[in-house]
Amino acid sequence: MTAHTVKLGDVIEINPRSNYSLASDSDVAFLAMADISEDGQILATQTRPLSEVAKGYTSFRNGDVLLAKITPCFENGKAALVHDMFSDVAFGSTEFHVLRPTEEIDGRYLYHLVWNPAFRAAGARRMTGSAGQKRVPAAFLSDFEIVLPRFEEQKRIAAILDKADSLRRKRQQAIRLADEFLRAVFLDMFGDPVTNPKGLPKLALGELIKLKSGEFLPASEMSSEGSIPVYGGNGINGYHDEKMFDESQIVIGRVGAYCGAVHQTEAPCWVTDNALYVAEKSPDLHSDYLLFALRQANLNQYASQSGQPLVSGGRIYPVEILVPDMPKQDTFAQIIQRRQALSNSLVSSEMAVARLGKSLQSNFF
Repeated sequence: MTAHTVKLGDVIEINPRSNYSLASDSDVAFLAMADISEDGQILATQTRPLSEVAKGYTSFRNGDVLLAKITPCFENGKAALVHDMFSDVAFGSTEFHVLRPTEEIDGRYLYHLVWNPAFRAAGARRMTGSAGQKRVPAAFLSDFEIVLPRFEEQKRIAAILDKADSLRRKRQQAIRLADEFLRAVFLDMFGDPVTNPKGLPKLALGELIKLKSGEFLPASEMSSEGSIPVYGGNGINGYHDEKMFDESQIVIGRVGAYCGAVHQTEAPCWVTDNALYVAEKSPDLHSDYLLFALRQANLNQYASQSGQPLVSGGRIYPVEILVPDMPKQDTFAQIIQRRQALSNSLVSSEMAVARLGKSLQSNFF
């Protein structure tokens, strides 16, 4: 059979009952919402007595797909294919929808389908309930139309998307380890910026850099098809057809939960008014050293606490950073560049698989 369009409810069971025959004092596996990551991983499996969870919790089994139903967990991608549960039946948060594949749909294909950003965006539009307690109704899942290829093709697509996920996780782990190494090197070379045991010069950021706000860009002018990355407070927000800068920029989240977060952009790029960028810097600062020093400064702590969190030049400029001599900055910058080379090599392999995955995912709906 070739690919055909079906309603999701025709190929899965939604929140099915789990039949089991276990003694009430049996131990069973349990998954809280916090035990599921936003990239499909089961982070931990708890053990609970059956008598404690048999009522008032959601039951499921190996092979089911768990999908968070409540905001913001649903939008953030909390979903996982259940595997390696030690008990025949397991239990978890009532904020999970349980999706049980029939013989027509592969479990991993189903997971990638419901994790897909387009699916999550459609589900978010159908949420019901009050602010902060909105949930995706089961009716949305049942009625949602998908393109269902042959079963073997489903397995092939899922395997490619699994590979992309694996590469992304390995990249993130490698970058975390490299960042930990950089922090250790920084402390060894320059000491703790707060206590300054090496007695290095300390200068206020206002003496070293000038910040400017990015430019407003309506969401309607951003798309996934543009070639220019658009940066806001939390990194890339989307893409655009026009550039604001030819060169890479150091940007600082200006407003919201990610204010104070520090990023280096790709080149060319656009920076929105949700971020500040370093418009000028002292010749006594290496750009790579400045980027790391800003990250070490934990700028979020200087955000205004009234209403929506906000950082501004006026709040950041008094913050002092260590300013070692340029040869030492250059040495540290070379170490940073080697770390960046590692990241770039991982990114290139990840992007090749991701591009293939994206083309495959475009055929989901």
